[in-house]
Amino acid sequence: MSDASVALTAACSGRDPAQQGWPSVSVVVPVRNEGPHLERAVASILAQEYPEPFDVCLAVAPSDDDTADVAARLAAGDDRVAVVANPVGVTPAGLNAAIAATTGSIVVRVDGHAELSGGYIRRAVETMCRTGAVNVGGLQVPRPETPFEEAVAAATTSWLGTGGATYRVGGIDGPVDTVYLGVFDRAAGDAVGWFDESLIRNQDYELNIRLRTAGGEVWFDPELSVGYRPRGDWRALATQYFEYGRWKAEVVRRHPDSLRMRQAGAALAAPLAALGTLVVLLTLRRRQGRNVCVATALTGILVWKRRPRAIVTAAVIAVIQVSWSTGFLAGALAPGRRESRVLARAHG
Repeated sequence: MSDASVALTAACSGRDPAQQGWPSVSVVVPVRNEGPHLERAVASILAQEYPEPFDVCLAVAPSDDDTADVAARLAAGDDRVAVVANPVGVTPAGLNAAIAATTGSIVVRVDGHAELSGGYIRRAVETMCRTGAVNVGGLQVPRPETPFEEAVAAATTSWLGTGGATYRVGGIDGPVDTVYLGVFDRAAGDAVGWFDESLIRNQDYELNIRLRTAGGEVWFDPELSVGYRPRGDWRALATQYFEYGRWKAEVVRRHPDSLRMRQAGAALAAPLAALGTLVVLLTLRRRQGRNVCVATALTGILVWKRRPRAIVTAAVIAVIQVSWSTGFLAGALAPGRRESRVLARAHG
């Protein structure tokens, strides 16, 4: 561990929890419109075999489905589960509300549509104590249930789809920029101020920037995994990645050094797609160009008949890249405008 990282380390650093005692744990879950998934997510939490009792706090935002009723039923059925309100409605506000309502020295973040792998909490705590890292996470594992979701899963676990993020494609045990969800040392989170409620997306990455700037380490453990269900249609997918790109631009505006080459390259996807479309339109004006386009279309049809999923996956990758790029450029060219409208609606 570097000298700089000594400034911020997990409170259990260097401890053997099996011999010296397991730290207390609180699980925080921000939920909004998660009625169909919440019960399964909470079941995966309560099934964790952690040596000490732990509590679960659901921060419930105003929803269009029965999320509030499901959360209340879960709390009534198990005294480990509590509910707090998230009237603002945005994820970072819910996370902060749940963290404030709990006391565990380790804070485990879980989403309402996620499922923890067996032994997740115990393994994460062991890794934190072993490494001194202030945030620990593992693989984000898609669990598709439809052919479209299978294509999204294939795209998002490929380098072309998401730029090779370790928590998506895998990697070795060690320090990284960010992890999926995260298991946090509470004292470290308190020191840097937890989640920025002005960030609708990318608030987890931004928090990890501040943790690393303060001298802490964010640690990837490939033995940890969390399952999630991918977006189920084209519109939801495009919206998701547009928002990722939009808020990524805001994070880069605040932390310019956080921009990575793969992200800078991905920002070119939308301009290149527009240029490609223009070239095709100009080419169609010529007979030779039309012949090339017809041949390309016929080739695509043949590939579709042989490997339809490959075509859908390629289209999903294109949508991800162009949507993220469009969002990033929109955020870079008009910083602050959309953010203020979104937050105004949330607080209204």
